[in-house]
Amino acid sequence: MNEQRDRGARGRSERGGPRRDGRSGPPREARGGRGDDARDRSDRPRRVPEPEIPEDIEAGQLDKVLRAELRTLSKDNADGTARHLVAVGRALDAEDFDRALAHAQAAAKRAGRVAGVRETLGVVHYRRGEWSKALGEFRTARRLSGQDHLLPLIADTERGLGRPERALELGAGPGVRRLPAAEQIEMAIVVSGARLDMGQTAAAVQSLRDLVLAGKATSPWAARLRYAYAAALEADGQDDEAQRWYASAAELDETGDTDARERLGYEEEPEVVDLLEGEETDDEQGQGGVDGRREATGEGPGASA
Repeated sequence: MNEQRDRGARGRSERGGPRRDGRSGPPREARGGRGDDARDRSDRPRRVPEPEIPEDIEAGQLDKVLRAELRTLSKDNADGTARHLVAVGRALDAEDFDRALAHAQAAAKRAGRVAGVRETLGVVHYRRGEWSKALGEFRTARRLSGQDHLLPLIADTERGLGRPERALELGAGPGVRRLPAAEQIEMAIVVSGARLDMGQTAAAVQSLRDLVLAGKATSPWAARLRYAYAAALEADGQDDEAQRWYASAAELDETGDTDARERLGYEEEPEVVDLLEGEETDDEQGQGGVDGRREATGEGPGASA
């Protein structure tokens, strides 16, 4: 195992390497008395015990893609790491961020060179608002995997650190074009948010308009995209349009990815606001209303990327 070799290498380095006389350990004069040994032991960081994993969590519950990344580990270590990762997901769903962090850190100690494990730890830091730590983990995961799918999260973390201009640079980078549709949409949302951070409200609206109008309501990212568009419209002073798109986002958001319903004051099921079907009057079209026919076609980068 690479991890075992690394631990062994570190141990040999700390001890100063093998003795010429064949004996193990440092020279007698370097050993010191019992007081020195006790002091050395007290200076060593105590090993933090791993958090307890619920008995109903099994390694096989882990996502298959991430599970495949653990094949470089021994079976016992892979199973233990997988169970910790499943526990992370469960804790995040419950918004128990402290427990999520404990399990993510335990997994990282077991499998620190597995990209998906470092990405998971980064996500936990991200959810906790610990931007610097999240950025470090995301960069490490990207380096280990050689893939660009974390670019949207990296860019959004730069926003969290107060560097929206850096987020814009990442959003304009060549790697974005190679991303799958879902990650391209996420990057567009991040870029719009960075524009808002910089007070460029009109640019924030424009950066999402074509994606929203050309996208499908059935796309898994539709609610988040419409919510981000509504937020940009609201920041730009287009309150009526913003409310319409918040309502559309609330209608599509079945999993609570946004707080659109809370913004609109919904306590029960929202009234359906159909922006995709039906004919519009000439007056409505002249007032900059949504062209539902374009959106219903499902054409455009949000649907076909």
